[in-house]
Amino acid sequence: MKREAVVGIDVGGTRTKASLVTVDGEVLAETVTPTPSGLGDRDGERLGDLAAHVVAELVADLVAQPAEPATLLAVGVVVPGLVDEAAGIGVWSANLGWRDLDLRSAVAARVDVPVAVGHDVRAGLLAEHRLGAARAVANVLFVPLGTGLASALLTGGELVTGAPWAGEIGHVVVVPDGPPCGCGRRGCLEAVASAGAIGRRWSEATGLTGDAEEVARRAAAGEPEAQRVWTEAIDALASVLAPVVAAAGTELVLVGGGLVHAGDALLVPLRAALADRVGHLGDVAVEAAALGDRAGSLGAASLALGLVGR
Repeated sequence: MKREAVVGIDVGGTRTKASLVTVDGEVLAETVTPTPSGLGDRDGERLGDLAAHVVAELVADLVAQPAEPATLLAVGVVVPGLVDEAAGIGVWSANLGWRDLDLRSAVAARVDVPVAVGHDVRAGLLAEHRLGAARAVANVLFVPLGTGLASALLTGGELVTGAPWAGEIGHVVVVPDGPPCGCGRRGCLEAVASAGAIGRRWSEATGLTGDAEEVARRAAAGEPEAQRVWTEAIDALASVLAPVVAAAGTELVLVGGGLVHAGDALLVPLRAALADRVGHLGDVAVEAAALGDRAGSLGAASLALGLVGR
């Protein structure tokens, strides 16, 4: 019997995750590879090379099985930043360094199948709604905390797309004249509350080396500088999330990304900070995403399946 599958690729600021998924939704294989630096250079050639390498790695074992040949039907690619999904254009990415990059053409030229292009966070929410912690919840705000910081919104069971900058809460200024951000401004939420920013701010203040999880551990142990950085990050995050929750009628705030591994050290104070700001508006759940680092690649695979009517 012939097997038909798609590949979903999630291009992150530091790592690229990919999943091989059958048309029936079975995850056959997954891979993680470092994202090359300077990926936006040379008109997308390096992005095409990356996609081709990932696809070849994932399908090689299946193609080699003579009793069960495989056919690749489509590829989905999701990226951070501003994305024009209909045109397949990466409008702008602060972390990956491109502007107006024709993502669809760059990848399609190397994989020779239809290519869907999407926003990494919206794709992640799509995957969580179909497969993860947001199943059966119609009004969800998804916030992955990783190298960068963005959000996606589900209202009435439908993803909110809007203009290309929809969900880019990471570039809302929360500390005027605060830390520099990759967008060129200062004091953006991403420069204060992303996982990358938390580790960087603590290291700059202490002269020590450590990531956000290290800061969380030290904050829990009572280290004053770690507690300051951690608390400032959570307060800034809650101050931006609260008006979105209030305006959209959000029932569930789903926190993902690498920082969610901090567990209750993150979720408990974030629940409290958000409750302080939305108060009487209702009980808003704050929970950890279920799919972890897989959400983006599984969401990209869902976009690819949509291209072939599955």
